[in-house]
Amino acid sequence: MNKIVPLLIAAVVALVALMSTVFVVDQRQFAVVYALGEIRQVLDKPGLYFKLPPPFQNVVYYDKRILTIDTAESDRFITSEKLNVMIDTFVKWRIVDPPAFIRSVSGSEQVAVDRINRSLRDALNNEVARRTVADMISGERDKVVENVRAKVDEDSRQIGAEIIDVRLKRVDFAPEVSERVFARMESERKQVANERRATGSAESEKIRADADRQREVILAEAYRDAQRIKGEGDAKSAGLFAAAFGQNPEFASFYRSLEAYRASFHSRTDLMVVDPSSEFFRFFKAPGERSR
Repeated sequence: MNKIVPLLIAAVVALVALMSTVFVVDQRQFAVVYALGEIRQVLDKPGLYFKLPPPFQNVVYYDKRILTIDTAESDRFITSEKLNVMIDTFVKWRIVDPPAFIRSVSGSEQVAVDRINRSLRDALNNEVARRTVADMISGERDKVVENVRAKVDEDSRQIGAEIIDVRLKRVDFAPEVSERVFARMESERKQVANERRATGSAESEKIRADADRQREVILAEAYRDAQRIKGEGDAKSAGLFAAAFGQNPEFASFYRSLEAYRASFHSRTDLMVVDPSSEFFRFFKAPGERSR
């Protein structure tokens, strides 16, 4: 029993020593092997590796994946028009040279992010200062992004990092500028609206006047045609009456007298002061008295 305990202790110590010499590299990581504080080896292939036990060698891991820098607040820049604009950005980057990364920023991602942000701000400031707001919003936005990415990537290579992409999430006026711009836009829109209303009113009057003229012409032509047709009808009617009355003059005289009576006596209260023996009342007399 006394011999078994030392053997177990020795086995545990040997196992611990063996475990301290084995390490695994994940496909998402770099493994940097240090020997007494100096970099001895950089491993970027996934797998199982061996090293000397501490304190002779130790391993530090660094992220191999693409990382994101997303600005929490907008940065202020001045355009060539001397207008303040607010720009939101995000950056995609990754570590490509672990030894340079360790020497430059002591292997700290936060320090690397600060260096990249400073370089990004300087590059953006140079690009924005040469361009107008319209260029930043749409005209040369892609060119600005590419120039900024190239400059920040060049600076980041010095710390062992690579810039994959740079994007402008938002480009907007500063609050104090936005109010003036919106007021000017509102004034311009009102001016355009007033001009269009005036033009529309003039066109409306023109169309209305033309419609009134056409209406008068149509009514005049219709009245002319109506009078001509009425005249032709009256002429035909008079011709027919003349032909009919010519066949029987006595009937014609009687008919005209009836028309005269109808036109003279509208109601019972009508009063006429006429000699009863006048020709007007000829047909009121008996047939034998008409010749008198």
